[in-house]
Amino acid sequence: MGTLQQEIIDALKVKPVIDPAEEIRARVALIKAYLKKTGLNGYVLGISGGQDSTLTGKLIQLAMEELNKEEKTERFTFYAMRLPYGVQADEADAQAALDFIQPYRRLTVNIKPAVDAAVAQVQVATGETLSDYLKGNTKARERMKAQYDIAAHYGCLVAGTDHAAEAITGFYTKYGDGACDITPIFGLNKRQGKALLQELKAPKAIFEKIPTADLEDEKPGLPDEIALGITYEQIDDYLEGKQVAADVREKIEGHYLKTEHKRQLPVTLYEQWWREKR
Repeated sequence: MGTLQQEIIDALKVKPVIDPAEEIRARVALIKAYLKKTGLNGYVLGISGGQDSTLTGKLIQLAMEELNKEEKTERFTFYAMRLPYGVQADEADAQAALDFIQPYRRLTVNIKPAVDAAVAQVQVATGETLSDYLKGNTKARERMKAQYDIAAHYGCLVAGTDHAAEAITGFYTKYGDGACDITPIFGLNKRQGKALLQELKAPKAIFEKIPTADLEDEKPGLPDEIALGITYEQIDDYLEGKQVAADVREKIEGHYLKTEHKRQLPVTLYEQWWREKR
């Protein structure tokens, strides 16, 4: 195993082998403990219908149910949010995920008016049209803004769905889905997240759904693996310390180094990571 591979594995806290039941307990405990530490009322999370948000949402709901029982209260809650851009093509998947999670609260905020207005104002300011790709990032940031609005209104924290197979590639929008207060599934790779959903008895369709960020109007439902040029199986093997083909290693490490800024706080005079040569 190369030095950089081990450095990445250590940084992203990935275990080569996990016990799904133990991981569920540890992450539910984290969700409960952090909420108690903050003194707030619960969590907000956007539910897309994919593996990551479904797993995170189920862990949060379990944690809130346990906390309410332990504290003999009904105070602690979970707002599961739908954040479609107009009509989502796979809305049925999102509803199936919500039915599995069974959150205390369900809310829907249509981000289309806000996104379209923001894109239009950029065009007014620049005289140029924002690319479909950049509009996709605007969608992600508007979704997170809406989650923080709801969280502030109800005195809650915003949960995120970042995990190791996403973090290693930086395959998320900076200050969009990358912005949150807690990341309960951090340290898991994609196949490990699937194992947790299986342990939780999730419907097979949820964890077998093809992962997609689904941000671009011109490429609806574009699979993550096509966008990245590598498969999650390859990424997971790398994260578990296994040997992968040289070209795969090069792509993975290239993504990791190029997106380091997403995993760091804003640069100050005192930060050193950006000065290091790779």
